[in-house]
Amino acid sequence: MLALRKIRSEFGLEFQEIPEAPPPGPAEVVVRVEAAGICGSDIHAYEWTAGYEFMVPHLPLTMGHEFAGTISRNGTGSGFAEGDRVAIIPFIFCGHCAACRSGETRNCLKRETIGLTRDGGFQAEVRIPSRCCVALPPQLDMEVAALAEPLGVGAEAVLTGEVGLGDTVLVLGPGTIGQAIALFTRLAGAARVIVAGRADAPRFEVLKALGFTDLLDVAEAPLAEQVMALTGGRAVDVVLEATGVPATLNEGMSVLRKGGVIVAAGIHAEALTLPLTNFVRMRHQLRSTHGAERRTWDRVLAHLGAAPEAFRPMITHRLPLERGLEGFELARQRAASKVILSPSA
Repeated sequence: MLALRKIRSEFGLEFQEIPEAPPPGPAEVVVRVEAAGICGSDIHAYEWTAGYEFMVPHLPLTMGHEFAGTISRNGTGSGFAEGDRVAIIPFIFCGHCAACRSGETRNCLKRETIGLTRDGGFQAEVRIPSRCCVALPPQLDMEVAALAEPLGVGAEAVLTGEVGLGDTVLVLGPGTIGQAIALFTRLAGAARVIVAGRADAPRFEVLKALGFTDLLDVAEAPLAEQVMALTGGRAVDVVLEATGVPATLNEGMSVLRKGGVIVAAGIHAEALTLPLTNFVRMRHQLRSTHGAERRTWDRVLAHLGAAPEAFRPMITHRLPLERGLEGFELARQRAASKVILSPSA
């Protein structure tokens, strides 16, 4: 079968013909992949930016960690049946380390990541542990279901920031994770959601389609100037960052109220220089978030099942797997927002 793979520790991906997925073992399944999204992390690995050296011992491997599909083969004790429709949690915990034994599986010391340290969804079928599968609501189609992973990241960031009813929230970054954060910030009851980006018209159009109007382009004027003009000079309550650019955290803190929370969700190739005296005097709370708890996945899928069309505008391009490199370039050049590939079509 055809697979889109990271072969070497350098720029680029390659197509390879690989054997079909091996038979599932106990508590494993083989999933026929019907929709797989290209993620910002995939773009970083494609470009081979700093922070992805952990992949080297696992190369070559098939990428893709945002996907949904149908169970085509079933191992004993999986808890699923052939034909079940599922979204995939890409993180695999060992179940044996100290963190797992204490119930903190998200902090597993031997965690694997589907699509980054073992074969992922940019191929027609993939074998995975059944505990990584989450059943889909019957009315939810596959392309929207493939949004569950980035939406989970966004929802977890909102929980980390403790966004509350009536808050004014600034989201830094209009990409998929920023869109997910904005959506779940609104669902959390924020009174105002401001999203800032830089010369990113296609993704601003997606945000407009999702119902957001307070959109700031920092290529046109400084962030602080635009935020204060919108709020009448009032600092925001929470800042949620999804840019991957460390300097934006300092820009966000410049408009954050005293005692406010700022959450870093982006993956950063460079270090942050933090003006600590001002940080301490303002009592700002800098937090980080990565991935999502299982309970957050359940919440996300409940929202997707209840109102799938509210999330569909996030998807701007749909391509067969054979055009996957085109999809990567569209995403890399920010000509696309979310690209969905169809490996088994």
